[in-house]
Amino acid sequence: MLTSTQVEDIRANFPILDRKTYLYSCSQGALSTAVEAGFAAYLTSWRTSAAPWDEWVGVYERLRESFARFINAEPDEVAIINSASGGINPIASAIQFDSRDAVVMSEYEFPTMGQIWLAQEPRGARVEFLKGVNNTIPIESYARAIDERTHIVPITQISFLNGFRSDVPAILKLAHDNGALVFLDGYQDCGTRPIDVKALGVDFFVTGTLKYLLGPPGLGFLYVRRELIETLRPTMTSWFAQRDIFAFDTQHLDLAPTARRFENGAPPIPSIYGAGPALSLLTSIGMENVAAQVERLAQTFLDGARALGIATKTPSTSVGPLVVLRAKHPAAALERLTERGVVVSTRMDGVRFAFHVYNDLADVHAALNVLEEMRHLMMPV
Repeated sequence: MLTSTQVEDIRANFPILDRKTYLYSCSQGALSTAVEAGFAAYLTSWRTSAAPWDEWVGVYERLRESFARFINAEPDEVAIINSASGGINPIASAIQFDSRDAVVMSEYEFPTMGQIWLAQEPRGARVEFLKGVNNTIPIESYARAIDERTHIVPITQISFLNGFRSDVPAILKLAHDNGALVFLDGYQDCGTRPIDVKALGVDFFVTGTLKYLLGPPGLGFLYVRRELIETLRPTMTSWFAQRDIFAFDTQHLDLAPTARRFENGAPPIPSIYGAGPALSLLTSIGMENVAAQVERLAQTFLDGARALGIATKTPSTSVGPLVVLRAKHPAAALERLTERGVVVSTRMDGVRFAFHVYNDLADVHAALNVLEEMRHLMMPV
């Protein structure tokens, strides 16, 4: 557990915290001085390098290695992409829907996940959405739906709508016992606690840098289990996805034998320069420390919301990072919180409060104080 002094030292890296109660990491992580320095280094390299692309490709490969270590993967199992969509699409395009045509997922997935697999229906996919029960998806729903015709099971690690955390190990077992693949979307969790894709046993994992990884937009990562890489031939490709990116061979398709075969084009170099320092900052803090701080804040906030009689969408046992409260008037609630300097977001009838390691108990109490004044805008328990 981090001490209050250590948290203050972390907060000093994020200038916006001097002016705002920033609980917005579910949409965009706060900008750190480390990321600002990364962008400055990119501009310097552009201005001074005699061969900038030679330099930039080196930075790009080092980021691949850093993220691979972050999730306990090998670098050749990681593709650098520009968005979660850019990671899901090449996998979807590579899957053949034959006797296994079912795609099973919860209704709490981010729209990207649902839309990409629905787009495969003309190719033979059959998409089944599992209905939520009191803002959860019971494991029994997966058990009823997954069978020998299931090809892949996309799972949101944490739902952007309600903060519900999926029972990933249980769903993985159900899927793998039936011969199905699992695609884990960690966008709403990665950066808040340790993750080990090998220990989990996932087949695919996708995330991006702009939320809890505290980096810029326009960058993400796709993990593909090594044994699957060369069995998949995406129809979405690019020159960076080829075995030799500098062969410049227009007339032959020669996909890389690594996860780079799933990349979509020239990498977003400015975002890569910004993401590397953010990843280093999180690693230096220690992901166990990050997780403990996030859990402490989320639980304190949930206790406070319950004491105020405000209905939550997020389970009371949540370890965070996302806590969603129900609002009668979401737009008015967002306006009131914004006026009081509390930066949050809304989705549907939910007001989303996202906690990260740079938040402290003062942030929690600042948000609860505003909520106490505006209980008339929120749904009662």
